Parts: sequence; structure tokens; C-alpha cells
Amino acid sequence: MITGKNLIGYSESAKGTNTFCAFSPLNLKELDEVFTETDKAEVELAFEKADAAFKEYRLWSGSRKSSFLNKITEHLESNRKHITARAVLETGLTEARLNNEMNRTINQIKMFAALVLEGSWVEASIDRAVPDRPGTPKPDIRKMLRPLGPVVVFGASNFPLAFSVAGGDTTSALAAGNPVLVKAHPSHPGTSELVARTILAAARESDAPEGVFSMLVGKGFDSGQMMVKNPHAKAVAFTGSLAGGKALYDLAQQREEPIPVFAEMGSLNPIFVMRDKQESETSAIAGMIASSVNMGAGQFCTKPGLVIMEETPKSNDFVDYLRNEFSSMENQVMLNEGISSRYNESINYLANYSNVEILYSAKDGEKLRGRPVIAVASAQDFISNPSLQYEVFGPYTLVVRCSNKNEMKEIASSLAGQLSVTFFAGDREMADNCDLVNLLEDKTGRLIFNEVPTGLEVCSSTQHGGPFPATTDSRFTSVGTGAIKRFVRPVAYQNWPDNLLPAELRDDNPLSIWRLDDNQWHM
Repeated sequence: MITGKNLIGYSESAKGTNTFCAFSPLNLKELDEVFTETDKAEVELAFEKADAAFKEYRLWSGSRKSSFLNKITEHLESNRKHITARAVLETGLTEARLNNEMNRTINQIKMFAALVLEGSWVEASIDRAVPDRPGTPKPDIRKMLRPLGPVVVFGASNFPLAFSVAGGDTTSALAAGNPVLVKAHPSHPGTSELVARTILAAARESDAPEGVFSMLVGKGFDSGQMMVKNPHAKAVAFTGSLAGGKALYDLAQQREEPIPVFAEMGSLNPIFVMRDKQESETSAIAGMIASSVNMGAGQFCTKPGLVIMEETPKSNDFVDYLRNEFSSMENQVMLNEGISSRYNESINYLANYSNVEILYSAKDGEKLRGRPVIAVASAQDFISNPSLQYEVFGPYTLVVRCSNKNEMKEIASSLAGQLSVTFFAGDREMADNCDLVNLLEDKTGRLIFNEVPTGLEVCSSTQHGGPFPATTDSRFTSVGTGAIKRFVRPVAYQNWPDNLLPAELRDDNPLSIWRLDDNQWHM
């Protein structure tokens, strides 16, 4: 049942004066339910409950947190049809896409449940005392990762399940032992409420303290700002635009106690098509790139928005294949009016820019439908115009033609931080271009060889992050088990009585986890 209320711990609240309705990009109509935006008192109450819950929840064992997370997956599965049906209405995404996203959401929760159950993720290290060390006695020092406190999570527009209420940010924060307060995305508030209720049902069944999870509603910026500024907030996770992520980051640094903001803010995800591959697999690579750009109407943070190619005798063929592939793509539903409007503004700007040639642009059809567009520019025009490096969120990519490898290196040097960089090349060709690879390694968190960047695998080795402006902190990932490290800090215990230490650090290793014990790994 969708009530349109804020879910503050185990209570519902609708004290705010501002309301809104969800808008369906499918039928271009408002949906029936009325959502009440949170007010200052509700935000403060949610944080008070979260702060109180943290005192208990931070001490939960890995097995207890694992059980809680697994219960969330059970409730998501039992409510799958209801949740995905609502998400279809609010996002325009297909039922098949949303079912796949639900699978990803459930699987990543199970991944974290397994991680905390095994327990070694806390990076326990022990340096035992050497009281008779010549000179100065060595103390006993033991260290492990501990939770931060209440975490603010902003739901993403383009992934209503996997990067929203029960997505990787929420799951990794809960797994680490932190209460979570989610700011529901206004593009899919009904979906957000349904998912939030599954988490709260699992929390009740797990006897979790009230306040371990809350979901607040807000269409404008006020609610999110109040959440970030609340003194009980200890970290923020955000997936969205550069403008939105940077604003939250700046706000968090202006607090009396600055807190980390882990913002994933998009990327061009450039693809470098090298000479050998371009000539040997012209049509196949063009097809892969076109499909990747147009997947989900180009509304993926991993969409390749830039294709860099060296001129060869087959370059014109390659560009022709790309144009033909784009011409076969259909206009697709975009997530909301704001995204659609910004996409069309960007395309109109490019169409009026003298040094960019629009190779293909589908006819603008129904409202909120993204038209596939492909453009081309020279290397020097790209390098001289920084605005061409701005992400265009939608089914668009820019092909940059380089007369030689030196121009490819110039482009690589000019690029800002990226989530991914892809190479289509032969093995020997890559070996001959190590300098280009090394240059781009400093620009990205993920280097890809002969595959497109969309279709991000969720696993322990995934790195979904990159240098600014792709993210605010390139040391961390928002996907994979490493995401948990955003919401913890190391704590050392010096000369601490063994019986008072966390179980992970005690002499007898009761949890049987891997530990670095006097610089040797032991279980």
C-alpha cells in the first residue's frame, strides 16, 4: 500500500505542507497518490531515532546483520510484482528491465550478507606486545574497521531499485553497521515507498532498533539539504548529476563537522578504437557501440558518450556503420521531464555548434522520448572546446577523428576523470601503446578491453568510481563488496584487555576470520 507518507523508523508521518504526485512518462499523466514532503521536525526526529539505533546496531554481529539483509531479499522477492509494476508506471522502464534490476538488487544484498557473515572484511590486524624489546617496549596494538554512524542515501533516477532505496549504498551501509536514512527520488516515490516497507518489515522481524532505517520524501532541494546538514549524519552517498553531487559535497564541507560525500556523478566513458580492430572488425564494433549508447535510452552512468578513433583507410566505413546502426534505433522513453528537457537542450546546442557535425539525429517524436543522435568532430576541435567534454545524459555519442596517435594522446591528456575507459584493439597493438594506457589509467577507475562499458558486473573486483568529476573520491567504489569501506573507519585498541576486545580481535579468533597477525595472514 502506498500512503505518500514519510517512514520514520517504524512510524509514518505527513506533517509537511508541501505535496506532489508522481508523474508517469508512459502516459504523461500524474498518478493518483499524493506524497507529503518532509519538514524540519520530521528530519530531526528521523536522525534522533537513527542516532539512538546506532548505539545498538553498531554492535550487531556479522551473522545477525547477515540474517537481517537476507530477510530484506525475501520481502523484495515476495513483493516483486507489485514493486516492478509500480516502477514501470513511474519510470517508463520495461518490466523485463526492472525484473533484471530486481535480480541485481537481491543478488547484491545477498553478496553483502555473505560478506559480513564470513567477517574478514573488517581487516583485523594484530601487532602483539614485545615487552622486552631492546630500547622501548612494544605495546599490543590491534586494529579493525568500525561503522561511522547514520548514513544519508540519495536514490538515483535511472536505477529505481539497484541504486535507490534498497540499492548498493543502503545495503553496504547497513552491512557495515550503520543506520540509513534514504531521500526517496521524486521520479519514483511510490516505488521507493514500497521498497522501503520491505526493509522495515525485515527490520521488525530481525528485532532491529527503531531508526535503523527511515525514508524521507521531498521533491525539491530543501529536504536533502536538511539531511546533509543534520549533525547526526556521518556520511552521504549520492548517484546523479555533477551539479547535484558537487552541491551536496560543498554543503557537507561547510558543516561544523565536515563529513564525506561519496558522489558518483557521471562520465563520458570514452572508447578508443585502435587501428587494427577498426579495420578487422568494423561492423561488429560499430554495432556494439551503438547498442551500448542506446541501451535504456542512454540513461546509464556507464554509457559511452565519446568514441576516439585514429584515421585509417576504413575510418569512413566505420563511421558509416555507426550512423546506420543509430538510424535503426527507436526513440525510447526517458525517465522524467527534467532529463528529457536537458537532453534536448544539449542536442540543440551541438546542432548549432559550427565545428560539430550531426551525422544522424532521429526525428523528435512523442514527448519524453529520447531520439538517438550521433555527432562527429576533429581532434583539435574537441581539445579546444571543453564544453564537448560535458556529459550528455541520453542516447547520444560524439565520434572524434584523430589524424594520428599523437592526437589520441592529446585527447587522453585533456580528459577529466572517468568511470571507465575502453580500448578496442588487438593484443600486440595494446602492447605497442602502453604509454596511452598508462596515461588513461590515471584518468579512470576501470580499464576495459574489447567490451563495452555498460553491463557493470557486481562482484568483489569491480571498481565503479574514478577521479573527479566522475566521483568525489576515486579511492572508493559504489558497486561491489568494496563499497562497504565508504562507511567505516579504522579503530586501534592499544593494550586492551582481551575479554573486552571486539570478537574479531581476540586472541582465540572466535569468528575464525582471516587476520594479519604479526604481519602474517592467519585464520
